[in-house]
Amino acid sequence: MSEPKRLHPITTVINFFKYMKEFIAPFIIIFLFGGKGSGMDFWQVIFPAVFILLSLFNGILSWLRFTYRVEEGELRIESGLFVRKKRYIPFERIQSLDFSEGILQRPFGLVTVKVETAGSSGLNNAEAVLTAIKKQDAMAIQEILTSVKKGQADTYAPVQEQDTLYTMQPLQLLLLASTSGGAGVVISASLAFILQFDELIPYERVFKELQGFISTGLMFVSVVIFLLFLLAWLIALVGTMIKYAGFTVKKVEEDLVISRGLLEKRQLTIPLNRIQGILISENIIRQPIGYCSVYLETAGGSLEKNSSKTLLLPMIKKKDVAPLLSPFLHDYCFSPEINRAPKRALKRYLFRGLLLPVLIAVPAIIFFRPWGYLSLILILLATVWAYLKYKDAGWNIHQQQLTLTYRGLVKNTFFMRKNKIQSLTLTKSYFQEKKALGSIHATVTSGVGLSGGEVVDMEEQDSLAIYSWYKYS
Repeated sequence: MSEPKRLHPITTVINFFKYMKEFIAPFIIIFLFGGKGSGMDFWQVIFPAVFILLSLFNGILSWLRFTYRVEEGELRIESGLFVRKKRYIPFERIQSLDFSEGILQRPFGLVTVKVETAGSSGLNNAEAVLTAIKKQDAMAIQEILTSVKKGQADTYAPVQEQDTLYTMQPLQLLLLASTSGGAGVVISASLAFILQFDELIPYERVFKELQGFISTGLMFVSVVIFLLFLLAWLIALVGTMIKYAGFTVKKVEEDLVISRGLLEKRQLTIPLNRIQGILISENIIRQPIGYCSVYLETAGGSLEKNSSKTLLLPMIKKKDVAPLLSPFLHDYCFSPEINRAPKRALKRYLFRGLLLPVLIAVPAIIFFRPWGYLSLILILLATVWAYLKYKDAGWNIHQQQLTLTYRGLVKNTFFMRKNKIQSLTLTKSYFQEKKALGSIHATVTSGVGLSGGEVVDMEEQDSLAIYSWYKYS
């Protein structure tokens, strides 16, 4: 592969759409808000045409000016429309190669290759991207990388044996999509999109019509709202199933290889030595039925993406996590005995959880009767949530591992090895000292940033024990 090679010509189409995305904002502004009159009608046609031609020209020229080759132990890439750029990436620096097959690549047997290094520079969240190359060329680069990692002198290495660790079953996929909470994202995105056109949509008139619509019948309005939420849930359901279809995890030598996707197939490679921590998440729906999701916090990444949290197991029974991960992540204990927050901490959790809801509910009840009494539901929910946060707060030290459990919107269990912890902070406020309580916050490297967990209002002596365990390593 020492001869310079171009990407597949379909790259021109991909580049065209990429440049069109950059021009879409001025295109919408001119097309929608360009004013009236024959003169502006002319420019409303000319400007979009110019944008399209420029995007097509840039797409073709970018493809012609982009070449890559493997030479002298380096992946060498040359690109640039007017200023020629040369990027030489030694294979020793490459952490992993991530493959994906988009809708445009798959009919031609092509893949996109993202080159990840220990300190990627922020190009599409990768050190370099080969937008469309043949699968055999991508595998050849992968084999060279494997040879370098194994310290072999020969250029190519045989393909390694692969052990399939996890394959998501159809029932698990359906359960994942059903409980993902994506309906809220769909609704939020739809509202955000609609509100961008406040100059075109007469919202005052719409709200007046809506008031009259509501007055026609509460039951009818309730049915309409239910159907809208159902539609948003179905859209999120289909989107999640398409995104995670065919989800598999394989162990190849010292790497984890994750594959997923129906319309766009993606393959992500994670070296085991880059794993900094392991996070188990259980949302409010999955926790009662014993299911969870498992994430990996990994080092490296790009400056555009501070954290690097990778979904390893989207949907799995919590009791099955330890048997599955322990054989190759044997340094971790996945079933430690958790020490809970003391009972006297419950009042502090309830106070923090109820402060804002009470401040909202009291004025609502005083000034907006009888509807203001509905705010009591908010107080009830806040009470339950505060109790769950108290119940899920805990910690454990097992040899060289720190485990923290805590709840935000979901219950999290964070496993961290002592040699991977970047910082550990012990805090005690004046009121905590009076109750002999303390808080612990620990972080690990995630991407080029930090990620971690915090347990609030644990026993003071426990927080001191954790701090001493870490301080005197």
